Amino acid sequence: MRSTPREDYAIRPVRAEEWPAAKELRLTALRDPVAHLAFLESYEDAAGRPDSYWQERTARGAESAGDASGVRQFVAEAADGTWVGTVAVLIEEAGATDWAGFPVERRQGHLVGVYVAPGHRGSGLTGALFDAALEWAWGRGVERVRLIVHPQNARALGFYRKAGFVESGVTVPLAGKPDEHELEMVVERPRSDR
Repeated sequence: MRSTPREDYAIRPVRAEEWPAAKELRLTALRDPVAHLAFLESYEDAAGRPDSYWQERTARGAESAGDASGVRQFVAEAADGTWVGTVAVLIEEAGATDWAGFPVERRQGHLVGVYVAPGHRGSGLTGALFDAALEWAWGRGVERVRLIVHPQNARALGFYRKAGFVESGVTVPLAGKPDEHELEMVVERPRSDR
């Protein structure tokens, strides 16, 4: 994966006190034209949440939460300080049940909340965010990292394939839409990291 030059963007974990910026970036992502395919929540639901929700959410994904939280949110910060991208990693433990009710068979990372602002797409920024997220996940000893993607989200599917993710064969039904499903894509831990 090609990473974006550091002089263009800073890729780093969020800090707990940055919850207003984390909230604004999420609300921006939820206004994207393909948000209905990319995210499980709507703009209206997210915008209606109290500040305490955003404070807790950001604190859980912050570097100060330590590795025990099992969550890390990374942001891409442009040279002017504007946040222009994000990805979060959740550590899922073997024997647990995931958000969709499926059993987790082995310790794995789960990438969620992937977003890069339109003017920054195609720059390598998504790759740089994924590099940071995968490095953090591999450092926590996961065996693989997965993500869930809607089959009609062609832009995301194309990037995920380019980044080395492959379809696992697992499909996840969409709540309230029995005829629709999403695809699980995975990347295995590199042999050199085992």
